[in-house]
Amino acid sequence: MSSDTLGARRVADLRLDFPVFRDAGEHAPAYLDSAATSQRPARVLDAEREYLEHHLAPVHRGASAAVGRSTTLFEDARATVARFVGAGERELVWAENATDALNIVALGMADASAGLGGAEASRFALHPGDELVVVEAEHHANLIPWQRLAARTGAVLRPVRVDARGLWGPAELAAVLSPRTRVVAFAEVSNVTGFLAPVAELVALVRERSPEALVVLDACQSVPHRPSDLAASGVDFAAFSGHKMLGPNGIGGLYGRAELLDALPPARTGGSTITRVTLEHAEFLPAPHRFEAGTQPVSQVVALAEAARYLDELGMAEVARHESALAARMAEAVAELPGVRLIGPPPGEERAGLVSVVVDDVHAHDVGQYLDEAGVVVRVGHHCAQPLHRALGVTATTRASAHVYTTEDEVDRFIDALGGVRRFFGVAGAGEQTGVVA
Repeated sequence: MSSDTLGARRVADLRLDFPVFRDAGEHAPAYLDSAATSQRPARVLDAEREYLEHHLAPVHRGASAAVGRSTTLFEDARATVARFVGAGERELVWAENATDALNIVALGMADASAGLGGAEASRFALHPGDELVVVEAEHHANLIPWQRLAARTGAVLRPVRVDARGLWGPAELAAVLSPRTRVVAFAEVSNVTGFLAPVAELVALVRERSPEALVVLDACQSVPHRPSDLAASGVDFAAFSGHKMLGPNGIGGLYGRAELLDALPPARTGGSTITRVTLEHAEFLPAPHRFEAGTQPVSQVVALAEAARYLDELGMAEVARHESALAARMAEAVAELPGVRLIGPPPGEERAGLVSVVVDDVHAHDVGQYLDEAGVVVRVGHHCAQPLHRALGVTATTRASAHVYTTEDEVDRFIDALGGVRRFFGVAGAGEQTGVVA
């Protein structure tokens, strides 16, 4: 039986929604780099074009009918995406991307630590000796902001260590939690290993061991691929990106519990964020608008809402099953290839829709070039996770990642090409074969 839970025919049909696949037809490369950037269906492109051609106007400024229509589209889009991720409308702040969203939280805490934001913001203030806990496997976007926050405040950054496969869990987190922990930051899905963090269990552990700590979730690799209910998860803040969920570049979301967002000092200030300004003082709007200074990315927001509707219509549980099945197919096949090391959960264990590998005696960049020549698009490098690669004892990996439009044939093309790498570079051992491993 096919492992394609969306159904091969349904996936073939939905690929026609994507101009990049529809127009290339049978000549389309196997696009296995969706963890970096996903392709976009025509209806998402059309939604942005429709707004730009017929509804372009500033939002929340002026009293014209055009401004009213634009503002309605903008806020309706917020409501749509908020429902998609399991948040209230006041709990979704627009950001440039997930990296920007995470920095909004860290910079707001830095301002609170400097005495800005008044009494309400004091809950975010850090002091020398306070601890910020970050997993060793994190993307740099969920590491460097906390490094800089520690440097600004005298707090201490404490890492959660990973094992030889790059994995970690509640036991590793428990080992570093303390009464002085103020932030715990981790990804729901690792962009390198495909590890799925048990978010509810981890949040409960933090609440028990370090009740004053804020839990900050990197949801970049989960929101586009799995059902999300950020409010129900118990996290305090979460970040996700539009360009990974079939949406545009230049737009991301910050989820935050409403009472926290209302108290957090805004990292960027200016027009549209204020209630009253004097030459000496400014007072800010409640969330989310207190964080959305300047001209807003309205067309991107409108298109992102269309991407959320598209995914919602497919059914996120079905999407998750489809991608997990493809990842299992890749993991099982990779494990059978001589001279190829699978990073992350072993075959048979749950993983998200991606695999990263190391090919013995061949640099990842060379692997990527060989695969590209074979018509397979992957990502190579450290994937913005240098500490994880250092812990694994490698400089770079080759990553293949799936999305709703990925087919079993594309996975098999990847495995077939990967099996030929060592022979091509003259490092294959005696008896090593190439070919599809099912």
